[in-house]
Amino acid sequence: MMLTHSALLALATSLIPFSHASHHHLRSGPVAEAPQLFLSVDRTIAGVSVLDTPLIRAAQTYASDHGSPFVYKHIMRSWLFGALVLKHNTTLSATVDREVHAVAALLHDLGWDQNPTSNSHIVSPDRRFEVDGAIAARDFLKAQLQNNLFSYANGKKWTAQRIQLVWDAIALHTQASIAYYKEPEVEVVAKGIAMDFQGPGYGVTREEYARVLREFPNDDMRKGVNETIIWLCGTKPGSTFGELLWSLYLALKLL
Repeated sequence: MMLTHSALLALATSLIPFSHASHHHLRSGPVAEAPQLFLSVDRTIAGVSVLDTPLIRAAQTYASDHGSPFVYKHIMRSWLFGALVLKHNTTLSATVDREVHAVAALLHDLGWDQNPTSNSHIVSPDRRFEVDGAIAARDFLKAQLQNNLFSYANGKKWTAQRIQLVWDAIALHTQASIAYYKEPEVEVVAKGIAMDFQGPGYGVTREEYARVLREFPNDDMRKGVNETIIWLCGTKPGSTFGELLWSLYLALKLL
């Protein structure tokens, strides 16, 4: 029997635990539930079609919990800009693991968590913020796997390789000279983030770019980045020299 598109969509939606509460209430007892299989679907944010899975929703919530409003808007724009890069590049679109891209883009600035009540397990005294973020994202993914808090999209399991792609994408997102020559997921994450500072590129139109900015304004971006770099200098001066050079570059881009 053939199912219509609407019927498939309804079936997929019914299998996805969208409620935020489902991410926080763990099943009691030593036996973990087997991950469920569900049909992944898309949702539209600021006119951009993006993949929608329980894990992506959980990553979005986790990023919001560990970042200021300016950081949250930045990571959302970065994700959407990366999705637009994929829209305009059929080769990348056919290759990139969209769930890996989404999770890495959403969690790429966990190392910017300046709240001492929530960042004690994330921010180190001596590592670059990108490495702090990559480690925190890996820990987040492993916790999700251990507790089975998400289902497998179309049966695609989170292997060690996929987790490593998230780690690499976050650790290298400020190093375009390396990231752009890594796996496609790492490349697209870095390009989406770069577009938030440099403006539209890679086929993304000014209209598409402006639509994202209307939904997630960047009016506090320059102030937020400057304050974050100052905080990093005070928190971990030994590993922040590279960030100082990077911030000078960004300041010129934001003028």
